[in-house]
Amino acid sequence: MSLAAVLALNTIVEAQTDRVYPLTGSAISGTVAKTSAQGVQLKKGSGTQSFMAGEIKKILYDGDPAALTKGREFAIDGQYDQALENLAGMDLDSLPRAVIKADAVFYRAMCSGKLALAGKKDKKAAAVEMLSFASKYRDSWHFYDAAKILGDLALALGNTDDALKFYGSLRSAPSATAKIDSVYLTGMAQMRAGDIATAIAQFDKVIGLKVDSVSAARLQSLAKAGKATAFAIENKPDEGLELVSALIADMGPTDIEMAARTYNAQGANYEAKGDAEGALLAYLHTHLMFSSQSDSHAVALSKLVELWPKVGKPERGAEAKQELKQLYPGFGQ
Repeated sequence: MSLAAVLALNTIVEAQTDRVYPLTGSAISGTVAKTSAQGVQLKKGSGTQSFMAGEIKKILYDGDPAALTKGREFAIDGQYDQALENLAGMDLDSLPRAVIKADAVFYRAMCSGKLALAGKKDKKAAAVEMLSFASKYRDSWHFYDAAKILGDLALALGNTDDALKFYGSLRSAPSATAKIDSVYLTGMAQMRAGDIATAIAQFDKVIGLKVDSVSAARLQSLAKAGKATAFAIENKPDEGLELVSALIADMGPTDIEMAARTYNAQGANYEAKGDAEGALLAYLHTHLMFSSQSDSHAVALSKLVELWPKVGKPERGAEAKQELKQLYPGFGQ
C-alpha cells in the first residue's frame, strides 16, 4: 500500500472516532467539527450532520480519559457523588482537545450544582463554578443546560431576579422544548417571588399550547402542578386539589419528578384547607416513594417536621428533622 493510501485510510479512521448520542435513535460516528450553544456539527466523510443542543444526550470524544468516560455516565445517570469522584482528580491541562476539556468542566460544575441544590454542597460556590464554565465556554453545546442550572441555583439562593434572567435565556435555545421550559421555569420563579398572578399566567401559557412531543406534554403537566401549588398559596385549595387529582389519574409510573411535585402540591393544598392529616399523607408519599427527587424530598421532609406534631406525634417530627439535617444539611440556607 502506498504512503498516500495509508494517509488517506488514517484520515478516514480519524474522522469516525467521535460519537454523538441523540436523545432518540442510535449513535452517529464522525468527527465533531464545530460546537456552539445551538449544537454541534459532525463531519462524516465529505459531508456534515448537525445536531441541536436539545437533541443530544451525550458525546463521546476520541481521546476521552477513562475518568471522564465514567464520570460522564454517572452524571447523566444522576449519581453525582460518584461522578465527582471520577472527575475531581482530572488534570484539565493534560486533556488533548478543547471539546474534551469543556465536557469535563461542565460535568464537574453540573454535579456540584445538582449536589448543591440537594443541600449537599455550597450553593454559592456551585453557582460561581457554573458561571465560570458558561463564561469560558460560550460555544459549548452544554451552554443552555448550564443556564438552567444557574437559574435553579439562583432560585435556591433566593435571588429571583437572576433566576428570571437565566431562565429567560432559554428562550434563545434551539429546541422548542427548551423554549417551553423557559416559560414554565419563569412561572416557578415568579411564584417564589410572590407574584402569584404572573406565575399562573406563565403556567397557563404552557398549559394552553398545542404540543406534539412527549417532553412538551410533560412540561404541561409540570405547569399544572405548579399552578396547583399557586392555588394553595392563593388559598384556593379546592381548585388546586382538582388539578392534582387529574394529574394523579394520568401520572406515569416512572416520572419521579412529576410525581414528587404533584404530591407536594397536594400537600400544600391540604395545608391551605386546614387538613393536617391529608397534607401529612401527601408529603409522606413524596418522602417514602420519591425520595430520589432531592429538591422535592427536602421540601416534603421540612413539611413533615411541622405536621407530625399537629397530629399528635412529635417524636416522628423529631425524626424527620434529624433526617432532613442528615440528608440535606444546607436546606433552607
